[in-house]
Amino acid sequence: MRWADLDLLGHVNNVVYVDYLQEARVDMLRVHARDRRADDLADGVVVVRHEVEYVRPLEFRFAPVRIETWVTQIRAASFTVAYEVVDETPEGRVVHLRATTVLTPYVFGTARPRRLTPEERATLEPFLGEAPTLRGAPDGSRPEPPPPSAEHFPVRVRWSDVDAYGHVNNVKYFEYLQEARIPLLATFGRELPGAGVSERSVVARTDVQYRQPILFNTDPYDCLSWVSRVGDRSLELSSEIRDGDAVLAQARVVLVWFDPAAGRSAALPEPVRQAALTRLSRAC
Repeated sequence: MRWADLDLLGHVNNVVYVDYLQEARVDMLRVHARDRRADDLADGVVVVRHEVEYVRPLEFRFAPVRIETWVTQIRAASFTVAYEVVDETPEGRVVHLRATTVLTPYVFGTARPRRLTPEERATLEPFLGEAPTLRGAPDGSRPEPPPPSAEHFPVRVRWSDVDAYGHVNNVKYFEYLQEARIPLLATFGRELPGAGVSERSVVARTDVQYRQPILFNTDPYDCLSWVSRVGDRSLELSSEIRDGDAVLAQARVVLVWFDPAAGRSAALPEPVRQAALTRLSRAC
């Protein structure tokens, strides 16, 4: 890990984890696969969905962290990769993160997905294992459309955000969502002394559904964000990235209030909770 990977709490930023997972997935398919035909599965795929559960903060150290990566499902035109970011300590195995990624092979020349070949399925089968259990998994229902009160944030794509195929890399979506989330959260805790909501909350879970590729454009895209649930220690934000009326991505992020002195979650301060409830009532 790099020193630049850390956030204001001294933890590896939630966005950076997804970059780690991408590196681990490509390494699994390009280095550890028994057949070189797996190269197409490393490079010639698009991410359909990420589900990421942040279990325990990861702090900077010079020793590497281990990422275990395997396949949990192979379907006709997609496969699912699972991950755990772990440490082996004298006290036992410590899990920092669990996640899954659904990927589909893609023909970039025609901009269309394709089916897995028998050879590719045979390449993936040695990696098969059980799916991890992620807490707070979505119920499978379609996300609610954004309410009129949703906050708008202009997403400006940088040239460096685009991959070799001309699409914004899947990791960058997490960064866009974070950038849109911070101005919204900044309005929650203006009555709080000291650090604001962004500095005192941690991301517990992020789910992103990729609908259409984001391309480089000098005009900004629109990211809409709104409060979709409020708990005693957490709140949930939903988001959509749009190009006009076209929905490019949908996401939900669960934030937990964090007590840095105790190193664990804490109850939402009442001003923050009331601010979130006010925005939730406007969204309903």
